[in-house]
Amino acid sequence: MPSTAIRTCPLCEATCGLELTLEGTEVTRVRGDRDDVFSRGYLCPKGALFGEFEHDPDRLTTPRVRRDGELVEATWAEAYAHIADRLPAIQAEHGHDAVAVYLGNPNVHNLSGQLYVRPLVKALRTRNVHSASSVDQLPKHVSCGELFGDPLAIPVPDVDRTDLLVVLGANPRVSNGSLMTAPDLPGRLDALRDRGGRLVVIDPKRTRTAAKADEHLAILPGTDALLLSAVVATLIQEELIALPDHLDGLVKGMDEVLDQLRWFTAGRVAPTCGLEAERIRELARALATTPRACVYGRLGTTTQPYGTLASWLVDVVNLLTGHLDVDGGAMFPHPAHHRTRRRPFRTGRWHSRVRGLPEAIGELPVATLTDEITTPGDGQVRALITVAGNPVLSTPDGEALDAAIADLDLLVCVDPYVTATSRHADVILPPPSALQRPHYDLAFSALAIRNVANYSPPVVAPDPNVPDEWELLLTLAAIALGQQPPIDTAAADAFVLRQAVDGVIADPTARLATHDPDELLAALGERPGPDRLLDLLLRAGPYGDGFGLDPDGLSLAELRDHPHGIDLGPLQPRLPEALRTASGHIELAPAAFVADLTRLAGEVEPATAAEAPPSDAAGDGLSDGATLTLIGRRHLRTNNSWSHNVAGLAKGQQLCTLQLHPDDATCRGLVDGGTARVTSTTGSLEVTVEVTDDLRPGVVSLPHGFGHDLPGVEQTVARANPGVNSNVLTDRHALDPISGNAVLNGIPVEVAPA
Repeated sequence: MPSTAIRTCPLCEATCGLELTLEGTEVTRVRGDRDDVFSRGYLCPKGALFGEFEHDPDRLTTPRVRRDGELVEATWAEAYAHIADRLPAIQAEHGHDAVAVYLGNPNVHNLSGQLYVRPLVKALRTRNVHSASSVDQLPKHVSCGELFGDPLAIPVPDVDRTDLLVVLGANPRVSNGSLMTAPDLPGRLDALRDRGGRLVVIDPKRTRTAAKADEHLAILPGTDALLLSAVVATLIQEELIALPDHLDGLVKGMDEVLDQLRWFTAGRVAPTCGLEAERIRELARALATTPRACVYGRLGTTTQPYGTLASWLVDVVNLLTGHLDVDGGAMFPHPAHHRTRRRPFRTGRWHSRVRGLPEAIGELPVATLTDEITTPGDGQVRALITVAGNPVLSTPDGEALDAAIADLDLLVCVDPYVTATSRHADVILPPPSALQRPHYDLAFSALAIRNVANYSPPVVAPDPNVPDEWELLLTLAAIALGQQPPIDTAAADAFVLRQAVDGVIADPTARLATHDPDELLAALGERPGPDRLLDLLLRAGPYGDGFGLDPDGLSLAELRDHPHGIDLGPLQPRLPEALRTASGHIELAPAAFVADLTRLAGEVEPATAAEAPPSDAAGDGLSDGATLTLIGRRHLRTNNSWSHNVAGLAKGQQLCTLQLHPDDATCRGLVDGGTARVTSTTGSLEVTVEVTDDLRPGVVSLPHGFGHDLPGVEQTVARANPGVNSNVLTDRHALDPISGNAVLNGIPVEVAPA
């Protein structure tokens, strides 16, 4: 007989509720969970094909080990023994920094990944930690770390209550939200307009979100920081600055910021941005005079040379217009789980060996991983462990990294596929199916536009002969510490739990600061794995039962009794409580940010450095020369590089095309459906042309995450529709200097018929 299971979708940040119909262990139907407290039945194309993700015939179910140059199936014992034979030897001979780690995006969609990757990284004792964050969102973490003292204290738009939402470099109707967890964003954006609110989208492309906005401003790529600076300059000129009342006296450095930004007038920067000066002024006025308004910036603002400045200025504008930490503005979520109070934020606690790039949030920029592998000397990376990552396709200068990884002494990949990266592996360790593990969104509940809590138990019983992912990660950690398999993972898990309990009690702001750790351990029971750790975090959290302090409070048992989730209410003002700066204030003028404004000012076109008349309009942006500017794009039916092997998503559409404006196509002799050669300073590729007036002239667009036709990739659907790797065109030496984030947007390219 068919059975039904309720589960949170783990495929993107929206965290939609799914209603799964199963025949035995096979998903036969997927519907949106109409009773989910957050998503209310919404479902996107990816979620609708959750069963195809789970039952992909190319998905690995047993480990692979390289023997005589070939990746062959092996037992778990053989795979672990192979790692134990080589990893400690590399550490002993070359030092701990000779082993690097790369953490991919899916880790934050996975409860075990969120709870057990950190013990692995600590056990490796390496400074060469890299992740997808530095090709995505690191500037926002650095910006919020400096402003609020906590890189995870990221304000999100209060979409359901705002009357004006200004979106820069984001396409939430396609992405389903990013650093903003909000199921059914299309419906929420429609509701914004239906209640009389306005949506303004600032993007070089008329995206699906821009097409349904009240206004679309086709900015030139990479100039978002200039635009936001001009908004602040207008607020200064027209005396429109008004901080929220409860933040009065809580802001340090405002005079310095205003003094530095008043130079960036709309008249000066408009031609460089490709916009009309008066339109920038109107935008500033609208933000200042609309009672509930918010600015939201995403990937287009972070993956550029001024990513940190743009991220900082988003929050500066929200603050100065009175829309930070207030209803309908940019607000701080209050998730259900306990978050240990952080020390005040710092960057540069160590630097990369070759290029001297600074650490941020415990990791180094992945753009320098190639250099660390290929440059001889003490600390040269000789082994790499990837967890749910495909850096050959997702990081800059992909061909160089591909060649570097092929020459490593050891590559271990925790991955369910043989991908462009794991095809080089010495060992591949496949994690279990998502149906076989519990799910709770620790990361995304801390970015949600409403405070909610959803837990999903395993749908299918785990195979007793296959380690769960937490066991896999703890085994790798034990091997890194010199232990020989088989590993007592239950004992290792008990050690991790004890550390977590001690950490909660040691936090002077925690509700459990006076509890006896042994009593807490006894109350949590003997069950191993992530459920026990999650129960601790929920019961210690702001809504938790406090192990008896509040009998009606939250616990894992309570969540199990509410399979559709528990609604904890709308966002509330959280400052100054959420601040973690040493001063206890919002530090509006970090020295590195203020200093970088000089570099930003150098981007203003010399002819307009002296302010242009207010009536001056921007040029049309037509590209008369050979160089065009490349930007990325997202598609509703893809999710980075890890959804391309699902036949139902790829069916009937060619998703990886080079989009360009008709005028640019005509002057280059390119036609729709033809083939173009795209060349940058780092490489070239050939790709199918798609002519569209959705892009402003002079700008071309290519999606990321493709390029699956490399020898050895074992993904049937992806290889049949491989696309091209856009990161062949990106330069690993092009970075946002403050955060070290890779520059993946605004790439100068030449485009010609192939």
